[in-house]
Amino acid sequence: MPIQRWADEPIEELTPLIGRQVVNTEMMTIARIHLSAGAIVPSHSHPHEQVATVLEGRLRFVVGDEVHLVARGDSMLVPSGVSHDVEALEDSLVLDVFAPVRDDWVRGDDAYLRRGSD
Repeated sequence: MPIQRWADEPIEELTPLIGRQVVNTEMMTIARIHLSAGAIVPSHSHPHEQVATVLEGRLRFVVGDEVHLVARGDSMLVPSGVSHDVEALEDSLVLDVFAPVRDDWVRGDDAYLRRGSD
């Protein structure tokens, strides 16, 4: 089984405030999302289950009609098909796990991320 070294993965710049590193397995996508303070991930939904774990920083998640402040060490569970958006309240690093694989990201259908916070 290969070892994943995040330090070896390039950071893809989606906007000046959002960067992403991605690893896909057969059944899931794991991503490290780099968010500068003030970054916005606009409201969107997807058919994937998502667990977002804050490794550094603090975020404001709106999931459905509920607002959550999520800080270092916290995980936010986002059910499949539920609209959500995120605001970085400070510089943050988030580990996102999705199941199944984010095939939209593989195809490049992730325009909602690229028009986030410019």
